[in-house]
Amino acid sequence: MPNRHPYPGPDLQEVTHRHGTAEQLIATLARSTPALSDLWRDVTAALHDIPALVVEIRRLRREVTTLRLSRANYLAAINATLNAHADGEPDPLAYLRDELADQASGPRPGGRA
Repeated sequence: MPNRHPYPGPDLQEVTHRHGTAEQLIATLARSTPALSDLWRDVTAALHDIPALVVEIRRLRREVTTLRLSRANYLAAINATLNAHADGEPDPLAYLRDELADQASGPRPGGRA
């Protein structure tokens, strides 16, 4: 069973679409009510933060996914080590050493960290 995050994040493609719509709406309102130009400038500045935030959220999602996989692999190696010890295997720590070496070597093709 996959280990799903309990709080799914926002649909970033939809956020990006709404951002574009909001910028167009604000530009139209700014042209039609020049007396509020300072207000529209502030709202536009706030809207300009959204693309950078979307990029950061995507980066953090990738990082969290990588860390969760790493943690799962460590837990599997720990369980294998404990089971190997209980079974009387001659070198039960080999599972942990292998996982430590795998993760120290970095990501491999196929997505396993």
